[in-house]
Amino acid sequence: MRVAVAAGNWLSSVVSGCLLLLVARRSGDAGVVVLAYPWRRLSSVRCAPGLPVPPPPAPPGMLSKGALQRVLSAVNRRRRMKLLMGLALVAYVASVWGNVLNMRSIQDNSDQKVENKIEEVVAPLREKIRELEKSFTQKYPPVKFLSEKDRKRILITGGAGFVGSHLTDKLMMDGHEVTVVDNFFTGRKRNVEHWIGHENFELINHDVVEPLYIEVDQIYHLASPASPPNYMYNPIKTLKTNTIGTLNMLGLAKRVGARLLLASTSEVYGDPEVHPQNEDYWGHVNPIGPRACYDEGKRVAETMCYAYMKQEGVEVRVARIFNTFGPRMHMNDGRVVSNFILQALQGEPLTVYGPGTQTRAFQYVSDLVNGLVALMNSNVSSPVNLGNPEEHSILEFAQLIKKLVGSGSEIQFLSEAQDDPQKRKPDIRKAKLLLGWEPVVPLEEGLNKAIHYFRKELEYQANNQYIPKPKPARIKKGRTRHN
Repeated sequence: MRVAVAAGNWLSSVVSGCLLLLVARRSGDAGVVVLAYPWRRLSSVRCAPGLPVPPPPAPPGMLSKGALQRVLSAVNRRRRMKLLMGLALVAYVASVWGNVLNMRSIQDNSDQKVENKIEEVVAPLREKIRELEKSFTQKYPPVKFLSEKDRKRILITGGAGFVGSHLTDKLMMDGHEVTVVDNFFTGRKRNVEHWIGHENFELINHDVVEPLYIEVDQIYHLASPASPPNYMYNPIKTLKTNTIGTLNMLGLAKRVGARLLLASTSEVYGDPEVHPQNEDYWGHVNPIGPRACYDEGKRVAETMCYAYMKQEGVEVRVARIFNTFGPRMHMNDGRVVSNFILQALQGEPLTVYGPGTQTRAFQYVSDLVNGLVALMNSNVSSPVNLGNPEEHSILEFAQLIKKLVGSGSEIQFLSEAQDDPQKRKPDIRKAKLLLGWEPVVPLEEGLNKAIHYFRKELEYQANNQYIPKPKPARIKKGRTRHN
């Protein structure tokens, strides 16, 4: 017997046909049986010769009762019940599967519509991003090309700080490979961010009180808090940086055969009894005063440098740096320049400690950087003063800043701070003779640049931009020295 049933759903046709084939073969009837589900979509039934000719097919979408009887007459009653149960199961499975397919089709169409809509919105934005990436390609300051023989590998500790970042600029533009090490206690990444990504530049977050293993030719050791609020806030940390940190850098210089320059300070002279101060003056320092952690730390660092030079043959250079100012100073670092400029810009009284007759000599940061590089590349191993010999009283300095800012701030006199030197002026004859160096930037020109920088910093604050500030010193409000 052969029974063929035309179908509309191919999946149910195959499943039902397989079931009927199995039933027919087990009943001893050879042949092929194909049945389609759903029955109501059966369009025609054809029987083999010998069976009654079926009536005309029912209209599309309907199955006549006679057609169903002729299909089921092929099997006996018991098998017919099994067949009906199988057909019912097949019908259920086919129905569920059809719903699943329909749901998937609807979901696919919906997802495709969402993806198309997203693509319509994202495509223009993606194109704009490409254009911005092209326009914002990192542009570095001009860098000089040096041969492998002339190019040096240079380490700068504290290289993200005020002086260190300007030294980084100088050495990078001269064509050297520069590695900046900073723990960002007072340094800021924004001071050197314009070099990040350059093949000659590397920035390492590291504290010099821990050993550092790196291959270099020169070491500029500038790491140390240098403003009163910073080193008074954490005197032990200041001592460790200037002693243990210096010891680690000297050990590194010894291991790799590098030359080390120590950034010392005019504070080693204390409240001097000799004026101006030359490099042979031993100083007049209070070893237990509020600023002793910085003053004595630098004095010990100098001692360690010369001990390593004599005992281990390490090449050392020592720069005694006097008051320096310029862009990238912290606005709240407690030094006289930043205090006066910030107070004048904000219309606050300019605070002068004591009568204002104390004198200072201020050099612009670019002059200092040129002096440091000249000293490093010289054969001078003894200490060298780097400062501006042009002396000004604190009161005169406050009046000059008021004038340059155009501020109507008053000058307020407060009681004098402890251990505040009355006079400070460098004798730079040694630097002139041996290094060919002296300051060249006029005071007013440098102050105008610093004032412009401070205005920009205040604008950042007004726009809610985050500007890291040094932690306050553990001293009475308003009691800082004229540094």
